[in-house]
Amino acid sequence: MQVKNLAAIDLGTNDCRLVVADQKGKRIFRQTEQVRLGEGLAKQGNFSSQAMERGWQCLAQYARLMRENHVDRYRAIATASCRMAENSAQFVQMVEELSGIKLEVISPLEEAVLTLKGALLNADRQKPYVLVFDIGGGSTEMTLATNEECPRILYTVSIPLGARTAAEKYDILEYDDAKVIKLQDEIKQHVQSFLINADFLRYKKQCHCLATSSVPLRLASMIENRKTYERDEVDGKTFAIDRFYEAIRQVYHMTLVEMEQNPHIGEKRAPIFVASCVIFATICRILQIDALTSSLKGAQEAVIMDLVSNEKAGIKWQS
Repeated sequence: MQVKNLAAIDLGTNDCRLVVADQKGKRIFRQTEQVRLGEGLAKQGNFSSQAMERGWQCLAQYARLMRENHVDRYRAIATASCRMAENSAQFVQMVEELSGIKLEVISPLEEAVLTLKGALLNADRQKPYVLVFDIGGGSTEMTLATNEECPRILYTVSIPLGARTAAEKYDILEYDDAKVIKLQDEIKQHVQSFLINADFLRYKKQCHCLATSSVPLRLASMIENRKTYERDEVDGKTFAIDRFYEAIRQVYHMTLVEMEQNPHIGEKRAPIFVASCVIFATICRILQIDALTSSLKGAQEAVIMDLVSNEKAGIKWQS
């Protein structure tokens, strides 16, 4: 009898992720490709032809990998950039025609829900509440929720700036006081609104704070002074917030070349890393976070969990 596996694809503004798991949800394969789908989107308002080509070629590769891994059902989600781009529908159609993969452009609320469900796998169940924030390439999701198997969202917001869109909008490659202050000011408005509307300080002492995406994972790797960036090794690690701030100060003193050569950042991530650190630090300072857990687990894990439980049947894949 042929093995039947499950797959989750998460197409973001910067990266495209594939996770393959067995019918019980155990991960058997993971791959991430930087496709830079949202490159130029902040200024142009649509996907460039080069970005669309990178996107569909990556998904064609993932289609082959799903066949090789005997995937029976999958769900492929697309987030901020596909919500923003004027030619998003054209791109989604192109992907289906050229790769066979059907992309589902999800809302900010569903993105927050999926990220929350995945991040909860790293949550301390002794705390009754969780704060989860995810710095994507095109947007940043912040969610306060109950810390239970079926979490109840108390408040969530989607900030229309992520690592790539912020870096491009404010032209931030290396640390620059004037540019960073402008980005901070815009992020502050959204985070202060979250602080007030979520009444976050009332929950803070009973709240486990987690951050997903590569930003906290790379900073955690720097904190541990690892020789190489190994995201699985720092998944679920918790540090006092001052240790994250110290790692960020190191980043702010680096040139672009130094970031490219740094084993925790690298050539592909360097052009957007300062901007992502600014967003990260601004959120933590305004919310007065004391300690934070870095989480590799996010939307892809939640999609797999849904496929396992049949909450969403997924799409049959011809393997």
